[in-house]
This record gives sequence, C-alpha cells and structure tokens, in this order.
Amino acid sequence: MSSENTAEAVSLLQELGLQEYEARCFLALTRLPSGTAKEIHEISDVPRTRVYDAIRVLESQGLVEVQHSSPQQYRAVEIDEATRTLRKKYDNRIDTLHAQLESVERREPNSESDRVQEVWSLSGHEAIESRMIDLIDEAESEVALLVVDEDILSETLFDELHSAVDRELSILLGGKTDTIINQLGVELPTVRVFETGLDWLSSHSSDQNVAVSRILLVDRETLLIGTYYPSDDDTKADEQAIFARGLENGIVVLLRRLVSSGLAATHDPAK
Repeated sequence: MSSENTAEAVSLLQELGLQEYEARCFLALTRLPSGTAKEIHEISDVPRTRVYDAIRVLESQGLVEVQHSSPQQYRAVEIDEATRTLRKKYDNRIDTLHAQLESVERREPNSESDRVQEVWSLSGHEAIESRMIDLIDEAESEVALLVVDEDILSETLFDELHSAVDRELSILLGGKTDTIINQLGVELPTVRVFETGLDWLSSHSSDQNVAVSRILLVDRETLLIGTYYPSDDDTKADEQAIFARGLENGIVVLLRRLVSSGLAATHDPAK
C-alpha cells in the first residue's frame, strides 16, 4: 500500500471512530498474517508502548484477534468482517442520532405565511442530491425534473424515480442533451421524456457566469434549483442550490412556468 493510500485509509478509519494509532495498527496487521507488538510498531510507526493500548481497543471492537503465546501474536479479522463490523457500528450511531434528533421538540412556524415564503440555500453536490432524493420520496402527486448536467444522473436518483413510478405519481422528465434524454428513456421507459428548449440553462459562453445543473418541482409547490460555475474543474464540489416551498411563493410560480414551458408546451402545471 502506498503512503498516500495508507494516509487515506487512516483518515477514513478515523472518520469511522478509530483513533490514529488504532487505525495505523489495524492497517499494519492487514499486511501481516499475524504479528507481535514489535512487528506492528515497525510497520505502523506507532510507539511500541502505545501499540498495546491500540490493540486492546481493536480487540474490544472485534477488529483484531489475540493469540496468548509468548510473545503474544495479533492478527486482523478478514477485511469483509472488519467492514461489516465498522458499518454496523456506524449505522448504530446514525440510528441513535436519528432517534435523539427526533426527540428534540421542533418549533413550528409562527404563521402560515412563514411556510409560503420559505426559501433556503444548499451547498455541495452530495447535500443537494440528498435533498433532491428526499423531496422525490416525499412527493404525493407529481414530480417534474429537468436535468441539465449529466452528473445528476446517479443510480440513487434512478432508484428513487422508479419508486415514484411504482407509487403511480405523475412524472415529467426533461433533458438538455441527447445523452441525458437517451439515458432517462432507457432507465425509465414508461415515463415520457422531453427535450427542453431553454438554451440558456447550459450556456457556457464567456458572459455566462452560472449554469443550471437541475430543476426539480414537486407537487407543484416545492422547488429545488441547482447551479454551478462552468469554468470550475470540480462541478460537484461547487454546486449550489436554492430550495423554495409554497404555492404562492414568487420563485416557485416563476420557475414552475419556465420548467413547464421548456419541457412541453401542452403541459403547464401552473395553469
């Protein structure tokens, strides 16, 4: 394993709850059939006196086995078993967090107008995709999605759209390029797919500072618009979005008409 890969693996293990020395000792043992504290120290650069503490923690978490010989031998569990153990631990923490957050009393908006004028912003491709998936999952009657950037077409999105089809929702899909339209058609053959006529959505000319990546309209009142800077190398990292809700929200009304006119002249959910 290269030093770069080792550093990344240590970082990921730390994100999953291990301390740095524990992560380094575990990685050292994945390179050995079994090893003594001295051998682990030599491979991991963990001080030998700290190896024992790290091994005790790894053993308690089910990641390392101990042979009580002289000197003691240690070995890492199989990689599949280790990843299952870490995934279960991570999932359990997420479940606990979810339960704790749900137990917190949420303050409701002071009035109905607070909901009508609701506009928020999001940053980052993963956060925006997560919100998009949640909105489609919560849809009760209609989903209209316009895809401008091919990076939006993920397996997670297709799975959620298939679920929406199974729930017999009204689904309207639009694409900006032939590649997007063809992929949508192949993945969702029972859903009508339109080519948008809104050329400004993906203009990459020198005077166009921002391009649209996606527009999602759910149940005719909830809107998500993703944008990015075409000149940036990492579109996913720099994607921004606004999220608006409310039948009378001006942004929702405007984009509802733009999306519908760009998808199909005969389908305007705002009328």
